[in-house]
Amino acid sequence: MRTTLKRGIGRGANGNGRAVLPPGSLSPVTLYRQAPPPKPGFAKVVGRFFLFLALVLVVLVSGLVGGFYLWAQERASAFGCQTAGCKRTAQRLDEIKDPSQPATALVIGYDHRAGDVGDPSRSDTLMLIRADPTTKTVSLLSLPRDLDVPIYCPSRTATGRNGPAVVYDHGRINSAYAFCGPTGSLETVRHLTGLPINYLVNVNFQGFIAVVNRLGGVWMDVDRRYFNDRSGPTGYAKINLQPGYQLLHGKPALDFVRYRHTDSDLFRLARQQEFVSALRQQASHSLGARSVISLVNRITDHHYIEVGVGGGRRIDLGLLKEYVTFAHGLPPGHVFQNRIQGLTGYNELSAPQSSIDEAVQSFLNPDVQSAAQQTAVALGRKLHKKFTLPPSNVALTVLNGNGVAGSAANASYLLAQKGYKILLPPSNQPANAPNWNYFHSKAYFDPSRGACKGAAQGVAKLVGSTDVGALPAKLTQSANGACVVLVVGSTFHNRLAPTFVQQAPPTHHPPFIRHDPGATRPSLAGVKRRVRFRLQLPTVLERNSNLDSGYGETPLRVYRLGGRPSVRLTYRTGANEYWGIQESDWNDPPIFSDRSLSQTVGGRHYDLYYNASHLHMVVLRSGGASYWVVNTLLDALSNETMLSIARGLRPMSR
Repeated sequence: MRTTLKRGIGRGANGNGRAVLPPGSLSPVTLYRQAPPPKPGFAKVVGRFFLFLALVLVVLVSGLVGGFYLWAQERASAFGCQTAGCKRTAQRLDEIKDPSQPATALVIGYDHRAGDVGDPSRSDTLMLIRADPTTKTVSLLSLPRDLDVPIYCPSRTATGRNGPAVVYDHGRINSAYAFCGPTGSLETVRHLTGLPINYLVNVNFQGFIAVVNRLGGVWMDVDRRYFNDRSGPTGYAKINLQPGYQLLHGKPALDFVRYRHTDSDLFRLARQQEFVSALRQQASHSLGARSVISLVNRITDHHYIEVGVGGGRRIDLGLLKEYVTFAHGLPPGHVFQNRIQGLTGYNELSAPQSSIDEAVQSFLNPDVQSAAQQTAVALGRKLHKKFTLPPSNVALTVLNGNGVAGSAANASYLLAQKGYKILLPPSNQPANAPNWNYFHSKAYFDPSRGACKGAAQGVAKLVGSTDVGALPAKLTQSANGACVVLVVGSTFHNRLAPTFVQQAPPTHHPPFIRHDPGATRPSLAGVKRRVRFRLQLPTVLERNSNLDSGYGETPLRVYRLGGRPSVRLTYRTGANEYWGIQESDWNDPPIFSDRSLSQTVGGRHYDLYYNASHLHMVVLRSGGASYWVVNTLLDALSNETMLSIARGLRPMSR
């Protein structure tokens, strides 16, 4: 084959005798260089950083929340019964069928610890605590440890919740714990009071000390000088406390609460109830997330506190949250302290059953209006009595709102026994509400008749867990002209609430006082330059009282309170009870948080603090300082006397 490449002819030549490569084949791929992207600005870099940080925080928070929830559930369950005695007792507690109904707990304080040998422990404290979510109240009822009662224990042949309790012995109520453990205390208290008990709270004294210390102490008012430095077989527990409002840590607080060696068990009960109120005040002021975790860990790690729940329910996070929220949200002045009156004896106490029943009724029926009524009477003001219809003048129709056969008929029968005039729906209509979804019972009143609202409130108290409202139009026909229409809901269990015996209206008594500014002036004059505020001179005293100037006593004390100098005056009555006057420019101590009501008298403002119907403390605020008069532990000074002493305070010259 011949070629012309040498002559520059052909596909491989360009005519100049040079070879040329053939053109490349066409390709679908194009190669090119992209220009570099612009660098992100500072704001965009910061935004990406915070987005990444937010994602990390979400992951961490989710882990922490999940971990905390698991920890809280575990710790909540650790509050439950750990010992065999507590578990047996929990089976005998009354079940809480409606969380909106009041619940009662029996608190047992004892000094026995696991591993102790020797004599069995006796319960040192027996207290009933009732929480009522409807009235937003807490009632306390302490039982003297030396109260002589029949001791009940479970039958030796019976087991389980429904096993009968029998009289085991007769003696001091605290011996029930020694004979039969917490079950003996439960059954003895239940038979004595007739109360259903839903919770058991078993606390040993190491737990008491731990709780107080983890709270950072508890602020309490100490009524007088307490001192003893001789303990052992021939003495009693050591104690060294000065009078006045002060912060008590674990062991001193326990010494104060348990003390009874120069007074009696009645005074110890008063100190215990004062501690419960002070503990709630301190918890609401000082508990935060970190302190709650520390407190719960301390209690549950050492099993200082056991809680049994009726109906076999276990302690869980939801239950704890319900009661913590309830306690934290209590209105001021809604904690009521009740005592058994008519006690006689010293080392062993006795009381007629009527006195116990009266205390139980007060415990069940805290009156949030009592403080206002007692104050009005003490100040000589006229009470405006509300007119209420007697049951015999109240026409009442009862309707079934829960779907349980016979509920309306049973309620009608029970209320007829109380004297109410029962009306049936017209034309033989069934006594049914429009639906059967009523949870609480409802007491509806005819708004066209003024006295019917009060009548409905009376019916609501009898039925229990009942809301009061105006009669809706849909029930007008079924009412058949009744003054009150009661719709029984799921909370009605074919029985009425315990009958409350209405207390007699308060009456005014002249104050038991004397005008005597000279009794205190020399003592105060010597210390008035040691404080930064103007002292107030008590010009009015309880008639038989004088400064407690006996050997080793502290009639006047100047000390630092809340970081400021404060003055405490201690007076002793002729019956050897102690009351005091505190003067300080610390104007927001925890004790002030539970005020019952305020009054302006003679141009001066007073805050009043009641224990049930007894005025326990009066606080005067003046010139940037606070001056408070504190009653005896047993509130021996009458309401009129307390107000007269407070109104008799007069500013001293500087």
